[in-house]
Amino acid sequence: MALDFTPNTIQQLPEVCDFVPQYEPSRMADHKFVINPVTGNVIAHMGKGFSPASHRSFCSSVYKVVRDNHTTEQLDGMNVSFKTAHEGGWLRMDITLPNVTHDIVTSNGHKTTTGYRIIALHGVDGTCGNLVYFGAIDFFCTNGMITGEYDMTKCKNTSNFTIGGLEKRLYNGYTDFSSRMQKLNDWGQIQLTGFDVPTFLKKMIPSEKKAEKMFELYKDESNTRGANVFALYSAFTNYASYADERNGFALRNTGKDTNAVSMFNRESKVSQWIESKPFKELIAA
Repeated sequence: MALDFTPNTIQQLPEVCDFVPQYEPSRMADHKFVINPVTGNVIAHMGKGFSPASHRSFCSSVYKVVRDNHTTEQLDGMNVSFKTAHEGGWLRMDITLPNVTHDIVTSNGHKTTTGYRIIALHGVDGTCGNLVYFGAIDFFCTNGMITGEYDMTKCKNTSNFTIGGLEKRLYNGYTDFSSRMQKLNDWGQIQLTGFDVPTFLKKMIPSEKKAEKMFELYKDESNTRGANVFALYSAFTNYASYADERNGFALRNTGKDTNAVSMFNRESKVSQWIESKPFKELIAA
């Protein structure tokens, strides 16, 4: 995905998303229709105060913050990819910096190299606001990682939303990658030998069938990484990164362009799990 490195500019957005939202009046006086001019379709029915930036403006702002916080060497090899849903109303931009890395060594001596990853979500159809997550990618198995809700910057698409205000929040929320990855390194030293992982998972995951599948993933991860909390977390991120025969957590084919949204919802669920009371008690024990 080629990028134009001139300030505040990003190229190669998916065509269906590269537009400025247009509006038409609704029969409801306090609402309006949101139009995607690329397709000519109505993509949302929102209140009059709904005022999103274009996908291009949003992505350019996120990219500007990433660029300003890293050296030329760190930006070298940067990968930018996009996923879309809802006829261009929802966009996800994934940025990976393979030259910004941190090694995680677990209790059995296994080394995992992680790279810095930024996920930016934007909706011009009311399905999400302006969300930016600072996370990582596991280069050993390409699992994506979001390390907790505190790594998120969020702005709503209300009438007082501005790109400048978003950028200010992003600069303030941009956290040090190595310090956050050290937390995962610590998890790799918390051993779970003798710990009742199946019962723990059933406390966290309401579906017994899903909890059993997650335990199978954990066993696979622990065979490589050792029986520790990082292996358990890696099982979670496997669930959030794949939806096929690799982990048994397939997505249902609904016939709609919502798979990208569904997969991100899994990543958000993982973030909730690791912020939950049972998980915090586990790592504090």
